[in-house]
Formats: sequence, C-alpha cells, structure tokens
Amino acid sequence: MTRRTVLAGAAALALFPGAAFALNEAQAKKLVDALVGDINRVIASGKSEGAMYGDFERIFKKYADISYIAAYAMGADGRRATSAQKSAFSKAFTGYISRKYGKRFREFMGGRLEVKGVKAVKNYFQVETTAYLKGEAPFRVDFHVSDRTGKDLFFNMYVEGVNMLLTERTEIGAMLDKRRGDIDAMIADLKKAS
Repeated sequence: MTRRTVLAGAAALALFPGAAFALNEAQAKKLVDALVGDINRVIASGKSEGAMYGDFERIFKKYADISYIAAYAMGADGRRATSAQKSAFSKAFTGYISRKYGKRFREFMGGRLEVKGVKAVKNYFQVETTAYLKGEAPFRVDFHVSDRTGKDLFFNMYVEGVNMLLTERTEIGAMLDKRRGDIDAMIADLKKAS
C-alpha cells in the first residue's frame, strides 16, 4: 500500500450518487472543509494506531454514504445477498476500512489536506483538495459529494485519478472469489481483515 493509497483510505474514512437536490457549491465545500479538519486533527493527534481506528471509524460514519459505498463495493453479488447479509457487510466494511488505513496513518503524520476548489459535475459536486505529505510532492485528491440520502455526504473520491470505489470493489471481489462466492464467509474474513 502506498502513502497515496493510505491517504485515499483516510479520506475514504469519510467517503461517497444521486441527484444534487438542494446541495450547492458552498455546502459541498463546507462539508469537505469539516472532513479535512477532522482528518488533520487525527493525523496531528499523536495517538496510537489503535486509538486512531476509532477516530477514523467515527469520521467515516459521520461523512460517508455508507450504504452506497458498501453496496458498490459488494457489486453484483449484493443482488443475491439477504438484508441481514447486507447489514452485516456494511458494518464489517466500515470497521475494515478503519483498520485498513488506520494501520498506516503514522506514515503521513505531519501531513495535511487543503481544500482548493469545488465545481458541479453531472448530479454531484467535485471538491478538489491538495495533499501535502512529508517527503513527497503535493498531489490532488478529489471528493465527490451528493445529498442523495437527504444529507450531504461523500460517495467517492479520486487520488491522482485512482478511483476509491473501484479499488474497494476489486478488493471485496477478490475476497469473495477466495471464498467461492460465500458471502457469509467473506463477511467473516472482512471482520478480521485490515
């Protein structure tokens, strides 16, 4: 996992289509400003990795369209999942994301994200930020914001053109393949994965 992937996950701890009903540029920027502030505070906190897991899980739950990102990550297999399996997957996926990226947060302590601009794209807003990490050239991170659920949330992001949703769909697909399509076994694996 590269530092850029880790940062994508950090932001993804806060991630996730739908129509941009009453959402406007100022609201999209305000949401990302708040998210960036929360991420930067955790990065700068000096807490242990274990303590960061909880912080980033709370950020993910606060800012992410969890139902959408989990459904997207599950892909076509979600159509055959029961309601109970979908719920269990969403819960396990939230913890998995927090652990997966929380383990690597120390690598970019002292770094920061800065919001640079926002623009309307189709039925959502794209908020551009720049990531500054120690020892690396600054790079672009775009957050996609929608109010599909009636609340302003992130539903995707790109880190230098790498699509977070597609990355996680690939990861979950590989886990399902390993378990020969057994959703319950994949969920059990996900609970332990990091």
